[in-house]
Amino acid sequence: MFDISFTEILVIAAVALVVIGPERLPKVARTLGHLFGRAQRYVNDVKNDIQREMELEELKNWKTSVEGTGRSIENTVRTEINQFQEGLNAETKSSTAAPPAPSSRTVEEAAPSLDTPSDSSVPPIQAIAPLVKSKSYPNATGAEVSRD
Repeated sequence: MFDISFTEILVIAAVALVVIGPERLPKVARTLGHLFGRAQRYVNDVKNDIQREMELEELKNWKTSVEGTGRSIENTVRTEINQFQEGLNAETKSSTAAPPAPSSRTVEEAAPSLDTPSDSSVPPIQAIAPLVKSKSYPNATGAEVSRD
């Protein structure tokens, strides 16, 4: 803080001893110590207040940025939803105007059968189900508890 060397402090202490006297020097030193401590606390409080204000300002800027980004995302999503709904409405209007042509394939022909897989090496689902065994575990009293 101050550029005072040790020799300068000794000179100031010697002059204070001569000017103030040995009787009042301890009281003056205590008073100066208290004042110096108060000054340091005041400076530290001001620094902390300034630091808090800077952090608060940064948080406010960040909040504004996040809110702006949120509004932008919300507007984009609303625009996309509106475009999707307009597309659905247009598709619904066009589908009600001209019904689709009937398909010559039946539902069974269109969807593959679950009972007979296309690959002959894979067993059907009904054959796999009995292979799963339920396990039983002893509980705290020693009784068997089955878990499926």
